Amino acid sequence: MTSLADKDHRYLWHPFTQMKDWLAEKPVIIESAEGAVLRDTAGREYLDGNSSIWTNLHGHRHPKITQAIKDQLDKIAHSSFLGLSNAPAIELAEKLVLLAQQSLPTPRFPLSRVFYSDDGSTAMEVAIKMALQYWQHRKQGRRTKFVAFADAYHGDTLGAVSVGGIDLFHVAFKPLLFDVLRVSQLSQLEKIVQQQHDRVAAVVIEPLVQGAAGMRLWPRGLLADLRWLCDQYNVLLIADEVLTGFGRTGTMFACEQEQVVPDLMALSKGLTGGYLPLAATLTTEEIFNAFLGEYSEFKTFFHGHSYTGNQLGCAAALANLAVFEEEKVLERLSVISHQLSAGLELCRKLPHVGDIRHIGVIGAVELFKNVAKRKPFPPAYKMGIKICAEMRKHGVLTRPIGNTIVLMPPYCVTDVQLKQMLDVMRDAIRAVS
Repeated sequence: MTSLADKDHRYLWHPFTQMKDWLAEKPVIIESAEGAVLRDTAGREYLDGNSSIWTNLHGHRHPKITQAIKDQLDKIAHSSFLGLSNAPAIELAEKLVLLAQQSLPTPRFPLSRVFYSDDGSTAMEVAIKMALQYWQHRKQGRRTKFVAFADAYHGDTLGAVSVGGIDLFHVAFKPLLFDVLRVSQLSQLEKIVQQQHDRVAAVVIEPLVQGAAGMRLWPRGLLADLRWLCDQYNVLLIADEVLTGFGRTGTMFACEQEQVVPDLMALSKGLTGGYLPLAATLTTEEIFNAFLGEYSEFKTFFHGHSYTGNQLGCAAALANLAVFEEEKVLERLSVISHQLSAGLELCRKLPHVGDIRHIGVIGAVELFKNVAKRKPFPPAYKMGIKICAEMRKHGVLTRPIGNTIVLMPPYCVTDVQLKQMLDVMRDAIRAVS
């Protein structure tokens, strides 16, 4: 009888995975989960050290979210959102708008409209296309340029890849991409918008922290300065809150910490609590109104997805937001953040540890071959992969970003479980390095 592992090796192609290495290993096949614990088909248990790639918020099989999906299944799983609507999508849009307006300050144009898609990449794709078409409707069609930051990651669809800035992920697709104005610091951006603001459609940023770059933190105040700069030169600001939204940085939205309201905000990952694919792009009434017109004017936003506004996803998202309120989740996050920070600091004196980064419920430890010279381990060393493999042996699952080990536990993690994650990570770094 052919095993599941054999069938995996025979038929599957895994994302962001060197399949030659994968085919040489026995795969971990997850079968069930509860809370912060995952179980494989052999009955072995693991702590979910990266919230299943940064998506799971309240733990696996949270009863409220599970029940909401079951209840929705008894009604309908999905119907088209093109020319039709549905109750969960309407109710979720209202909740998201109110949440944004309650969490963020009240500018001239608050976030007030929701456009649904499927994942973080498509949420960004929506924001990019919406910004471009907005300026066309405002009779400023020369505004076709986007400004994006070095080492940014905004997803894997072509528009999102174009504004991304990690060569390892993006360089292979360069012939298919549009050019962007790439900057690494605010002073460079200021010079660009001073000289070319009449050609710039929007600036794109991951607020407070660049995720796939290795959880690199922005200097405090940069986001607020960026908002001021965009206001001065009438340039749209797109905030990619796909990773940072829903509490990951310690507040509901990262923009909240610098009292910034973007013109477009992309949400996904934790939107459904990590249960189902769903994304939302929030924008202002000013941008929405630019698309209103007679049918014959073709001002319609020509973008959509087959599963836009999916009822199951929206039902899960509504339950996720209810859990935040009923279980006072944001208050719990400060406790987790403090424990995570203290545990990460104990890594600082370990061999080859050159940097420790932490914000909210996000932790990262970066290793260098030569710490004093900030010389990284060559890819052939597979340092991050080896450390995570060692952690897996001891019951903690996470995934490295190059030579950076990331810990991002679900919010249901207990003090004992979080201590175990941190202890295992320290021991693995010590053993491998």
